Amino acid sequence: MIFRSIIRIVGILIGLFSLTMLPPILIASIYKDGGGGDFFAAFTVTLLIGISLWMPNRRVKRELKVREGFLIVVLFWVTLGSVGAIPFMMSSSIDMSVASAFFESFSGLTTTGATVIEQISSLPKSIVFYRQMLQWFGGMGIIVLAVAVLPMLGIGGMQLYRAEMPGPVKDSKVTPRIAETAKALWYVYLCLTLACMLAFWLAGMSLFDALCHSFSTVSIGGFSTHDASIGYFNSDLINFITVAFLLISGVNYTLHFSVFSAKKLSLKTYVYDPEVRAFIFIQALLTAICFTTLMNHGIYDSIETSFSQSLFQAVSISTTAGFTTTTFSDWPLFLPVLLVISSFIGGCSGSTGGGLKVIRVLLLNIQGLRELKRLIHPKAIYRIKLGNKALPDRVIDAIWGFFSTYALVFIVCMLALLMAGLDELSAFSATAAMLNNLGPGLGSVALHFNDVNDASKWIMILAMLFGRLEIFTLLVLFTPAFWKN
Repeated sequence: MIFRSIIRIVGILIGLFSLTMLPPILIASIYKDGGGGDFFAAFTVTLLIGISLWMPNRRVKRELKVREGFLIVVLFWVTLGSVGAIPFMMSSSIDMSVASAFFESFSGLTTTGATVIEQISSLPKSIVFYRQMLQWFGGMGIIVLAVAVLPMLGIGGMQLYRAEMPGPVKDSKVTPRIAETAKALWYVYLCLTLACMLAFWLAGMSLFDALCHSFSTVSIGGFSTHDASIGYFNSDLINFITVAFLLISGVNYTLHFSVFSAKKLSLKTYVYDPEVRAFIFIQALLTAICFTTLMNHGIYDSIETSFSQSLFQAVSISTTAGFTTTTFSDWPLFLPVLLVISSFIGGCSGSTGGGLKVIRVLLLNIQGLRELKRLIHPKAIYRIKLGNKALPDRVIDAIWGFFSTYALVFIVCMLALLMAGLDELSAFSATAAMLNNLGPGLGSVALHFNDVNDASKWIMILAMLFGRLEIFTLLVLFTPAFWKN
């Protein structure tokens, strides 16, 4: 393990991350909220941390191996979340404990969207913008952005890319060169963000709200500039735009790139993709169940309102965004629990959504059907196919291993929260919200997490990291074999 080279790279990445604290200074000067000095101080501290790690090791340049890639990704997310908390701790306009500041920072960067802030509307614009921007950078993964820069700094990026990109198949690249792949993905991400911002603005949001909500929508993060979330705007058009871009962002970004980079634009690529079809089917099914239940209980006065609320909440929660237009936790308990459970599926592989990913759930379902067929015909040979492509058994074995580990981590985190003092419903929903990077929970954590004790917040931060790094990237560091030469 080349530790000095790893420290050098982490120092460079922290130095790059410090630049994210400069745009809030501009926002503070525009809105004159007095937060510019706090962010400049935070930028200086973060930059000095990066320089102090880089300077003593600046001449140490070694090619990364797979093990170093995993370690750098974990170290960077831990340090990034830590230095990301500095503006919250240094702000003179918001009083946060260390645990709360770290919670808010990690929640933003992992696109979890849970918050400890009770009155968001009263925050300075610079702090609000910073929260939203954290989610935007965390959405695609700031490591992927760095991969586009690292080759120019003499650092190989493929190992970082494999450790960072979500999903079961990580070796597929959009372009032959890894740096070009990262740039291509960010190009798609940026275009979707601009389109989302323009749509929100034309629908009636202020330019500031449109920009901030485009950050958290395309990243499937869930932070909002208002306490009532999207419900603040009370607009069916804005609700529809949010749903549309959540669905778009929940689809594999490499699929988006292949569609829009083709010589002839065709949407058939989406139609023929089995994961996208399963993703849309899940959204339609959840919407139908919510709509039927709400109508049977007479929660809303009209069919239109029932359908609008059902569609928005089903898509928002199942894609792990966590936006709200109403207090859905007040619905018949069956629906909130169903929607929280649906977040375990999440978005497609290679999207900005959390959860297990649709492709894994789809393959687990196919594997389950294969086992049922084997009970009837024990000697028959059944191949698992995705579309027209037969998958090797090692892929299925890896997915089963991921699923079992995911379940184990969930149980351990939930038991830890129960031991820390949360009630059963709150502990279950909080663990699901953190591990799936969802945000809102049920029970005492339905609105915010400010009333949760510090011990529980640290446990939740760890769960956020497990969810964002898809379990194995973080868990592999705890195996003795990882540290052996």
